[in-house]
Amino acid sequence: MLRTALRTLRSHRLRFAMPALAVLLGVAFVTGSLLYGDSVEAAFARAQTNSQPDVSVTVEPDSPDHASRVDDTLLHKLRKLPSAAAVRGVVEGRSFVAGTDSGLVGDLSRAAGVNYVPDSRGEDARYPLTAGRGPRTAGEIALDRRTAERAGYRVGDRARVVVGGTARSARLVGVFTAHDSRLEAGGTLTAFDTATAERHFAPAPGSYSAITLRAAQGTSDTQLARQARTLLPSGVEAATRAELESADGSPGDGGKLTQLLLSFAGVALFVSTFLVANTFTMLSAARAREHALLRAVGATRGHVMRMVLTEAALVGTAASIAGYALGIGVATLLRGLFGVTGGPAAPLRLLSATPLVAAFAVGIGVTVLSAWLPARRAAGVPPVAALRTVEPSTAASLRRRTIVGVAVTVCGALLLGAALDDTDVLFGAVPVLLIGLIALTPLLALGVTALLRSPLTRLAGVRGKLAVENARRNPRRTAATATTLMVGLAMVTAVTVAVASVNRMDEREVDRSMTSDLRVTAVDFAEVGDDTAARVARLADAEAVTALVPTYFDLSGHDSLQVTAVNPATVERLAPITVRKGSLARLGQGIAVTEELAADRGWRIGSRVSGAFTGTRKRTTLPVVAVYDGPDGLAPALVADRSLPRPAGAENRPSIESVLVKAAPGRTDALQREIRRALDNPALLVQHRADARAAVTAQTAPFLNIMYAMLSVTVLIGALGVVNTMGMAVFERVREIGMLRAIGLDRRGVASVLRIESVTISLLGSALGVAVGGVFGAAAVAGEGVPLVIPWGRVALFFVAAAVIGVLASLWPGRQAARVPMLRAIATDAS
Repeated sequence: MLRTALRTLRSHRLRFAMPALAVLLGVAFVTGSLLYGDSVEAAFARAQTNSQPDVSVTVEPDSPDHASRVDDTLLHKLRKLPSAAAVRGVVEGRSFVAGTDSGLVGDLSRAAGVNYVPDSRGEDARYPLTAGRGPRTAGEIALDRRTAERAGYRVGDRARVVVGGTARSARLVGVFTAHDSRLEAGGTLTAFDTATAERHFAPAPGSYSAITLRAAQGTSDTQLARQARTLLPSGVEAATRAELESADGSPGDGGKLTQLLLSFAGVALFVSTFLVANTFTMLSAARAREHALLRAVGATRGHVMRMVLTEAALVGTAASIAGYALGIGVATLLRGLFGVTGGPAAPLRLLSATPLVAAFAVGIGVTVLSAWLPARRAAGVPPVAALRTVEPSTAASLRRRTIVGVAVTVCGALLLGAALDDTDVLFGAVPVLLIGLIALTPLLALGVTALLRSPLTRLAGVRGKLAVENARRNPRRTAATATTLMVGLAMVTAVTVAVASVNRMDEREVDRSMTSDLRVTAVDFAEVGDDTAARVARLADAEAVTALVPTYFDLSGHDSLQVTAVNPATVERLAPITVRKGSLARLGQGIAVTEELAADRGWRIGSRVSGAFTGTRKRTTLPVVAVYDGPDGLAPALVADRSLPRPAGAENRPSIESVLVKAAPGRTDALQREIRRALDNPALLVQHRADARAAVTAQTAPFLNIMYAMLSVTVLIGALGVVNTMGMAVFERVREIGMLRAIGLDRRGVASVLRIESVTISLLGSALGVAVGGVFGAAAVAGEGVPLVIPWGRVALFFVAAAVIGVLASLWPGRQAARVPMLRAIATDAS
C-alpha cells in the first residue's frame, strides 16, 4: 500500500503540490507562533528571575490613600530587624529619556526614574557603575548602559529627560548596569540622587514608593516577610519575591499575541481543509478507473480508503516537515517585529516538544481529516459504476446540504442578533453563521452563475457561456473553491469595517473635544507639566490659554461628582460654553454645573455643594455660581484651577489632561511652532484639529496592518485553491479542450474560457466574503454602540484584488490547456 501511495504521489505530484503548500503555510503559522510564544515565556521568566536579586521582601502601600505610611519612621523600624541584611527606601516614578535626535527612547510604558543610594564608597550595589559616578545633585543623572547607547549619550554629556511633564537638561555623570525586568522589556532607567527623586516621585514628603529588604543568611524570604508584617501599620503590606513574581507571572502582551497568531493560524488551516478536500475529491473522480481495477482484482473498500488516506498522510508529513522549517523563519521574523524584550532575546528552542508535536499533529491531522470524505466516496463506488466514469447526480446531496445549511445559517443569524446585546456571543455566532453559509455556497453558486450567464454571453460570446456552464457543472467544487477565498476576505472585511467605524467615532470625538485652535497633550504614559499652561500663555500669539484638570469632588457617602478645573478668565473664549444663569467670572469662589446636572440634583444659583477634592481629606463648601451648557469634555461641572488643593507629594497631585490654546487671528500655525520651540518637550503633542484626527487614525493603523498581514496567508491559500481547481480542470477536460479546438476555438480562446471561469469563481468568493464580513463587522460595532461606517473604497479594492487573483490563477492552467495537441486531446478516452 505504501509503495502504491508513493507511486501515486510521484505520478500526480503537481496535483498534490497546491494542497501541500496550503497545509505547509498553516503549519508554518502554527509552528512559528508556538516557537515565538515559547521564546517570549523564556525571556519573561529570565527577566523575572534576574530582576533585582538583592530583594527578598517588598513593603508597599495597599492603595494610594495609604502611600504616605511607607516613610522614614517605618524604614528605621525595619532596619532594626536582625533577619534583614539590608533595608532600602525606594523612590520610583515615570521618567523619560530623549535621545540626541530629540525622540524618546525605549518602551514608554516601562520608562522609570529611580533613586541612587550610594554606600560609603559612593557606589550603589543595585546599580553597579560601568563608567563615571553616581548622581549627587539635582542637575546630575545616571543612565543604564543600553539607554545611554540608544540615546547617543556618553558620560559628561548634557542629557534631556522628561519628569513630571517637564523636559529638563541634566549632566550625565554615570552609566550603570542593572538586573531589572523593565530593562529586559525594553524600558529605561534614569537614576537621580535620593533628594531629587523624592521631589519628583515621593507620594508625600519623607515617604517612599516602597521599601525593599534582603534576608540575612539563614533566613528565608517567608520568615523575613512574617517578621516585617509585625511592624507594618494598617494599609501597608509585605510580599516575598516569589509572591510578587507569581502575581505578575504572565508574559503579558507577548502571550496575547501568541494566542492571536494561533487563532489566525486556525483560520488558515480551516481554509486549507477545503483545498485539500477539493483536491482529493477531484483526484478520486479522475482515478475512478484505477480504483475500480483495484476493486476488481480483490481490493476491499477498506483497502482503497486506507490507500487514499495514506496518500493524504504522506502529503501531510511532507508539508509538516517543510512547514516546521518555514515556521522557524516565521518565529524569527515575529521576534524581530514584536520583540518583547529589550535585552538579549531568548534563543528559539528549535526542538521544543510542543511546537514539534503540534506541527505534525496539525499537518497530518488536517490533511487526513480533509481527505476522509473523498476517501469514503472513492471506496464506496462499485467497480462497475466506477468503470463507467460517469459523474453521478448531485441533486440529492445538494438538497440535504441545503436543508442543513439553512438550519445552521438561521441559528447563526439568531446568535448574531443576540450579539448586539452581548458582544461575547459574537465569537460563537461568527463560526456558526460561517459554517451555515459554507453549506449553502453550492446553491448560491448556482444562483449567481445563472444570473451571470446572460451578461457574460453578451460580453464574451460563446466563451463566456462555456465558462459559466463549466462553473455550474459541479457546484460543490465551485463552492469549495470560492469558499477558500470567502473565509479570508470575510475576515479582512470584518476587520476593515470595524476599524473604519471606530476611527470615525474617534474622529467625531476629537471634533467634539477639540474646542480650541490648538491643544497640548502628553504621549501615552507621560503627563503635562504644571507650568505648561503658564509657559504657553507668555507667548505673543496666544490669546487665551487654560489647562484642563479632571478630578472628583467627593460628596457625602459614596457619591462623587466629576469636575474639571479650568482658568475662569479664559475658558469661555476657548470652548463653546453658553452660560444660562450666573457668571463664570465668579468661578474662583464656587462651582459651575450643567443644566442637566442642576436639574438632576435640584441645584440652582446659590445652592451650596459640600465635599472634598480627591487627594485631600479637607472638606469644603462651594456655592453654585453658574449654570451652563458646554461640550462633553467640560461637563458636568467646572471649578477654578486655583481652587484645587496642591498636595506636596506626587501621588495625589491632580494631573493635567490637556492645555487648550486660542491663537491670534491667522497665527495658528505660527503659534504651534512657537509652542513646540518654547516647551522643547518630546513627550508633549501640540495639535490642531487635523493633527488630532490624524493621530487617532494612526493609532489603529499598525493594528490594521498586522491583521492584513496575518489574514493575507488565508487569502493566499484561497488563491491557491483557485489555481488548484483550474489546473485540475485542465487535466479533466483534455478531450473537451480538443473538441473545442477542433470546432474552431484557438489557443487564446481556450485560455480565455478558463480565465473567465477563474474570474467568475474568484468574484463569487469575493462577493460572499465581503457581504459576510460586512455583516460581521456591522454586528461587532453595533454591539459596542459604534456608528457603522462602510469603507467603500477598500471594499472596491477587494473586488479588484479578487479579479486579479482570478486572472493570475488562470495563467498557468491556460497555458497548459493551450499546449495540449488537438489530435491527442480528441483521441483521449478519459482524463
